[in-house]
Amino acid sequence: MTLPIVLDPAAAPAPAYGSAALCDLLPAVAHGLGMTTADWPDLPGTGLALPPADRVCVFLVDGLGWELLRAHPAEAPFLHSLLGSSLGGSGRPITAGFPATTATSLASVGTGLPPGQHGLAGYMVRIPGERRLMNQLRWQPHVNPRSWQPYPTVFRLAERAGVAAYQVSSPKFEFTPLTEVALAGGTFLGRLPGEERMDLAADRLASADRSLVYTYYSELDGMGHRYGVDSDAWRGQLMMVDRLAQRLAEQLPPRSALYVTADHGMIDIAPEQRVDFDEDAELRSGVLLLGGEGRARHVYAVDGAADDVFTVWSEVLGEQMWVATRDQAIAAGWFGPTVDERVYQRIGDVVAAAKEDMAVIATRREPGESAMVGLHGSMTPVEQLVPLLEVRRG
Repeated sequence: MTLPIVLDPAAAPAPAYGSAALCDLLPAVAHGLGMTTADWPDLPGTGLALPPADRVCVFLVDGLGWELLRAHPAEAPFLHSLLGSSLGGSGRPITAGFPATTATSLASVGTGLPPGQHGLAGYMVRIPGERRLMNQLRWQPHVNPRSWQPYPTVFRLAERAGVAAYQVSSPKFEFTPLTEVALAGGTFLGRLPGEERMDLAADRLASADRSLVYTYYSELDGMGHRYGVDSDAWRGQLMMVDRLAQRLAEQLPPRSALYVTADHGMIDIAPEQRVDFDEDAELRSGVLLLGGEGRARHVYAVDGAADDVFTVWSEVLGEQMWVATRDQAIAAGWFGPTVDERVYQRIGDVVAAAKEDMAVIATRREPGESAMVGLHGSMTPVEQLVPLLEVRRG
């Protein structure tokens, strides 16, 4: 009899925090803008080297994974021209962070910190001391944003240092708690059409001697979730993203740099590749709350059952997912070099990250999420690697 090969969580490809992760982007930009520890007392050192620029724009495209971009040169000719040296450009992949999901990644970008410090450690996490989950993307149920994520954003720090800071995004994001904890600082400028966002971002970039502009586009991610990344709808949105990036790049003022990046990639998961937690009594045994999302689960056990839950999840899913205890995941660096005390209990007693093309859905608890075609969250290259593409004007 051949025993199953259980994946070792210590061997999972943890994000490259400190050298090539989303949380390293704005600290590297801050160094290039001339910010010092006088402006940012805890300014992180980073191995992500970026040339200095007086004016910097970060264009974050929700769902634009590195591998997806490389696979679609016809739909994104401009962005493809910015890829790595083998393709004639200077772009490179960096890692999103774990989980590879929007709320976590936006907080990593905006604070310059890994998830274990900023604390947005998943799509849905347990509120410590309570028997309920918090959706950190929708901020439901509401908790105090400042206590949930107490660190200042890079935009606030930049503004205090005399850098003109702007966020150019959809008006619907202006007053959300996620924006407050992850991206607030400077001036928020809401525009619906993508073309207007690009034009306004370029205008604000040129408005001061030192400026930092962030702009965001979410529609690519929406098409991927709804129809999958192998759909015409997704490819159509990628074509739009390419046009918007080129429009912005062509308007860059002197002494500026544009960085195009993303919060995660995405993978299509077929119905037969999904395990339904709500229909699996073995996986449900001893579980109080199921958090996270299909490819990156936080599993919270009833009192005294954490070891049994870990054993069952390892036996049932350990060939397809990296299954770790909370302490194993932390020790393996999944959430960064350190985890703040206030964040520790937000992480599941068991954390399960998909390695194979599969997902753990919950059709009754999460009907909307369970119906999505494209998913993300784990540490596989298609989800974890995001582009860092650069355009500069001297």
